[in-house]
Amino acid sequence: MSARNVAAGPRAFSREAKPAPREAKPAPPITAAYLERVALHYLERYSASVAMLRQTLERRVAKRCRLRDEDPAAFAETIAAIVERARSSGLVDDARFTAARAATLRRRGASARGLSAKLAAKGVDRTLIAETLETERDRGEEEGTNAEEDAARAYAKRRRLGPFRRPDLRAAHRDKDLASMARAGFSYGLAKTIVDGEVNAEDGFDR
Repeated sequence: MSARNVAAGPRAFSREAKPAPREAKPAPPITAAYLERVALHYLERYSASVAMLRQTLERRVAKRCRLRDEDPAAFAETIAAIVERARSSGLVDDARFTAARAATLRRRGASARGLSAKLAAKGVDRTLIAETLETERDRGEEEGTNAEEDAARAYAKRRRLGPFRRPDLRAAHRDKDLASMARAGFSYGLAKTIVDGEVNAEDGFDR
């Protein structure tokens, strides 16, 4: 090492020893096999609708195409074929997805209106959503239950509205609680019933 480097200290040494930057490796080409692996990996991790799977593949293609300076439209037929194979083999089933997601949303306190909006955002056909809600109503009539009322109670419990508030705060927050339930998609009559009602034993709620 030269006297100049010794005088300059370790900073000069580190500048001289810094390796040259490596060139970025080019993104590999998009193939049907690659997209099939993407689809299977996605479906192993998530419950999805047909539209959700298609959108996932389209996003992956768009990202890879930006790196390779290619046109995503060139892969539209490949995506369509993979999605159709997944649908025909039962890997994706909109009816199954809609029923399962609707049940989950109901347990979390989603109104029929809110549930419909969320499912439509996932690409589910509105006719299928309507059929799912009709099946839910038919089952409720057979079992003596009301899914909309149960969801309203679940929503109020989760948000601590009405009877789920501290007793000394209920009256002061009544209008606010009714407005919250209305924004969630519940009718005024149902919201009033829940907000002005009392906690049931099956609610399992402990203040």
